[in-house]
Amino acid sequence: MHYRLRYVRLATATLVLSLTSPLLPLTLKFEPLAAQAQTIQDRATEAKHLLQKGSQQYRQAQFKEALAQFQQALEIYQQIGDKAGKAEALNHMGEVYNQLSQDNEALKVLQQALAIRQQLNDRSNEGTVLVNLAAIYLNAGQYPTALKFFQQALDLYREIDDHTGEASTRTGIGLIYYSLGQYFKALEIHQQALALYRELGARGEEGGTLLNMGLVYTSLGQYSKALKVYQQALTIAREMDNRPFERMSLLNMGLVYTSLRQYSKALEVYQQALAIGVPAGEARIIRGIGFVYYNLGQYPKALELYQQALGIEREEGDSVGEWFTLTNIGDLLKEQNSPELAIVFYKQSINLIKAIRKELQVLPKEQQQSYTETVADTYRRLADLLLKQDRILEAQRVLDLLKVQELDDYLSNVRGNNNTAQGLPNLSSEQQTWTSYQAILNKAMEIGKELTQLRQIKPENRTAEQEQRIAQLMNVQQKIVEDFNNFIESPEVLALVQQLNPKARKADLVNNLDQLIGLQDNLKNLQQKAVLLYPLILDDRIELILTTPDSPPIRRTVQVPKKQLNETIVAFRSALQDPKSNAKASAQQLYSWLIKPLEADLKAANAQTIIYAPDAQLRYIPLAALHDGQQWLVQCYRINNITAASLTDLNTKPQPQMQVLAGAFATGRYSFKVGGEFFDFAGLPSAGVEVENLAKTVPSTTKFIDKAFTPEVTVPKMDDYTIVHLATHAAFVVGTPDDSFILFGNGERITLRDIQTWSLKNVDLVVLSACETGLGGKLGNGEEILGLGYQMQRAGARAAIASLWSVNDGGTQALMNAFYGHLKTGNTTKAEALRQAQITLITGNSTALGKDRGSVEPEPRNSTPVPPQVANRLSHPYYWAPFILIGNGL
Repeated sequence: MHYRLRYVRLATATLVLSLTSPLLPLTLKFEPLAAQAQTIQDRATEAKHLLQKGSQQYRQAQFKEALAQFQQALEIYQQIGDKAGKAEALNHMGEVYNQLSQDNEALKVLQQALAIRQQLNDRSNEGTVLVNLAAIYLNAGQYPTALKFFQQALDLYREIDDHTGEASTRTGIGLIYYSLGQYFKALEIHQQALALYRELGARGEEGGTLLNMGLVYTSLGQYSKALKVYQQALTIAREMDNRPFERMSLLNMGLVYTSLRQYSKALEVYQQALAIGVPAGEARIIRGIGFVYYNLGQYPKALELYQQALGIEREEGDSVGEWFTLTNIGDLLKEQNSPELAIVFYKQSINLIKAIRKELQVLPKEQQQSYTETVADTYRRLADLLLKQDRILEAQRVLDLLKVQELDDYLSNVRGNNNTAQGLPNLSSEQQTWTSYQAILNKAMEIGKELTQLRQIKPENRTAEQEQRIAQLMNVQQKIVEDFNNFIESPEVLALVQQLNPKARKADLVNNLDQLIGLQDNLKNLQQKAVLLYPLILDDRIELILTTPDSPPIRRTVQVPKKQLNETIVAFRSALQDPKSNAKASAQQLYSWLIKPLEADLKAANAQTIIYAPDAQLRYIPLAALHDGQQWLVQCYRINNITAASLTDLNTKPQPQMQVLAGAFATGRYSFKVGGEFFDFAGLPSAGVEVENLAKTVPSTTKFIDKAFTPEVTVPKMDDYTIVHLATHAAFVVGTPDDSFILFGNGERITLRDIQTWSLKNVDLVVLSACETGLGGKLGNGEEILGLGYQMQRAGARAAIASLWSVNDGGTQALMNAFYGHLKTGNTTKAEALRQAQITLITGNSTALGKDRGSVEPEPRNSTPVPPQVANRLSHPYYWAPFILIGNGL
């Protein structure tokens, strides 16, 4: 975790009174002019006092109280017709709504304030509102929109030569580039802001900028430079006698020293920070010291500090800090070979996540990133421990919730359901253990509260009695640590360990029978002889979890390091994208890791459909293209990808009558830049033929080609059809949802985030026949692929078909002809139609391809020439393997 100061510029406009405003109350108009003016002046003064009081409450984080003051001021300004005052009150309200994470309300009042400032030609305060609007979108992770408002503000401030506004705006822009991982650009912008603040003599803002620069240097691994700027920030804090600022600087230095494994220096600055008598950051410092002792292997001391931190966090209602500390205690217990007890603490930490999500929007972005990474690690560590104890159904649920969490971290819009809302329930013995621990924690909270109050007093100002009391309380804390150590060895915990020991317990069938029956019934109802496959990638191995309709969950362990797995994934994906390569070697290697250990189980289940929830980097390769040495996996099984079982409706059957809306980008060329990457897309000649063939196959098809294929025309009509087919470029790239997009025939783009506004409640299938997943030279975590499937599901569509790389234009036309040829019969599912289309290309059986296959010379989507004999190479997985079905496969 890192910390930075955030600066929000408050409006400081002079109040302008208007006696002729139509908003002036009628009762005032009948008073003498002098009396009217005096009344208005008094009311304006009252409103100004309300603003001042609200601003003070805002600085004290009393946001609801501040909002009430600003609303009263707004009513007065409306009554007396003071537009400038009204704009100022609205701007303050926007800032409060931002802190309360009520983004819609914040945007509403800030847009009103902006319109008034523009009407009054109040340029400086117009910039203030633009900055605050940008801050809303920055906190929401909508970086392109935030950047747009910051840029408008920057242009305005430079035009009116307002260096203060320019510096503040550059700080915001720097934070955006930092959040996007563009560290050198962020550093450049922060340095520009720093120069302006130094020119202005704004020492506080200079210190805040130095902290921001320290975060960038830390992210770049340039620790010496980070320490240098943190030291400069510390000097400013001490010069200004700003004790919270001083503590923050020391805390960040401690984090850097910890990263450098210079533990003695880390302890030194942490102790300096702890000695500063302010409440802010107390628990974080104590937890940081605990982490140092944890790294030194001094577990009892680390545990003592973690418990102190946890007590303070509980007392302060800091659920984010509490979550981190619970996770740290789980890590410590795992290292002490107490997996059963570690599981209890990991479960508690994960069950706090729902509450933490609401608080994330008010945290700085680097803290959010730290949170996201640590959450995923916690899920994986918990699943690891559960699997080692053969608690397979619990582990499967953890992996399912992990996928939901990854989606929410990426999209920030994931709707849970009754299933996900249950979290991870404790077993009865675990609950008893946790309840017993609460009694110890409550003691720690009482002691921690009093200690915190005493430590806020500077040592030189403490009385002898206070020093004596601190010593007494520290002795009591030590006794609490001993109580916890005794608790670990207590009969009830030993009973928990015995009950949950793999050799003593009765698998998952006793404690999770309802969950197992629910999963099995779901699979049986599909009538597809389906099984559910969840792989889990760990540092030293792969865990495979297979759920079948008729047997307990099955766990198979494959000893392969994550590094080796990722290298094979990269090699496989590279081979798949080259139609001249031999992809079978890496395909067989991956088969030996992912499928071969389950061959006997799949055979025993008589499986015909694999419902597959890939983990992390496995999302970048198609399971269908694995090879057993004799044939491709798709020749043996239907493959149905899902985002997460808890979010997927697998049983709803498609509507009997197919109605297709098809759009194609066939001619033209569009170039643009998105997320720092340049794209140059030419029309797809075979896309037009693809859509024409589709219309012949399904006569009830509505077509939009090229310029007619626009978002304005196409999107509103989608829900009138059962299938939406988009034969156009789309790119799903590692980054944010705003970086991934679908290109329409008129050159407009819809981002992955925009899809959440679509209405697809009647749509059975969305087909994106020309998309690709761009990795930018390295593997991501596959959230962009996971996110596509979820966004379509969230909009109402039952399933989506997309491609994992850019495919030859003519090859796609051939596969889509075959797909719809099978699907139109009405006797086959979406998953089976895709499987049969892929087998058609593999075997060269052209009967399903339609007469028009090859009627247009196949052109590559990437404009690379394709030899005339391309039609004879369609058996290569380059042509058929990239297409995956996500969601309901019926």
